[in-house]
Amino acid sequence: MLTQADLKSELDALASPTKAIALSRFFKTGKGEYGEGDRFLGITVPEQRQLAKKFISLGFDELEQLLQTDIHEYRLTALLIFTYQYPKADTFKREEIFAFYLKHTKWINNWDLVDVTCRQILGVHLLCQDRNILYELARSQNLWEQRIAIVSTLEFIKNQQFADTIQIAIILLKHPHDLIHKAVGWMLREVGKQDRQVLVGFLDVYYQQMPRTMLRYAIEHFDESKRKAYLSKLKN
Repeated sequence: MLTQADLKSELDALASPTKAIALSRFFKTGKGEYGEGDRFLGITVPEQRQLAKKFISLGFDELEQLLQTDIHEYRLTALLIFTYQYPKADTFKREEIFAFYLKHTKWINNWDLVDVTCRQILGVHLLCQDRNILYELARSQNLWEQRIAIVSTLEFIKNQQFADTIQIAIILLKHPHDLIHKAVGWMLREVGKQDRQVLVGFLDVYYQQMPRTMLRYAIEHFDESKRKAYLSKLKN
């Protein structure tokens, strides 16, 4: 039977010091940066996905041990395993995975950890359920919980449900961090791809209040003249 020790050994064997240095810089692990304290082995996401599928049978205790480390690839691979377990799980196991994810947001603490896992777990789980938890996350003081809140709505967008994305975007409109500006702008852009009028309706009310990066992401698929018209009237 495969264990988390086996998974660690296989991840360690794939380590690349050169890539680790580059990833540490890319994910801002320096003192005072958002990824401070994160350590990288230098493993690609496709390699981690392959191992996550191989070790899909690992249980909660073993995955928790992987998640509660400062090694980025251990945490990401553990979270990827949950994204592969969730679709195959029964209702009870899905509830357990959902609850585990929410309980461990402290360790889901970089943008890639959020972006490649929250929709597949929180978004899917909440598609036909009450979504108040996303509003709690959006109003928290934790950057990563706030990003989880908005990015999880991508699953709703894919299912033509836009209201939660719009409401959470309003909550995060004045957020100070560009990682939230990018995430909100990205989700608004996805809304616009599904229904341009919904996005335009939001922009008509809020575009002058939006940080420039958020607006730029939201209107990325507009033609050049429309993009310039919005950006030229920004107040910030």
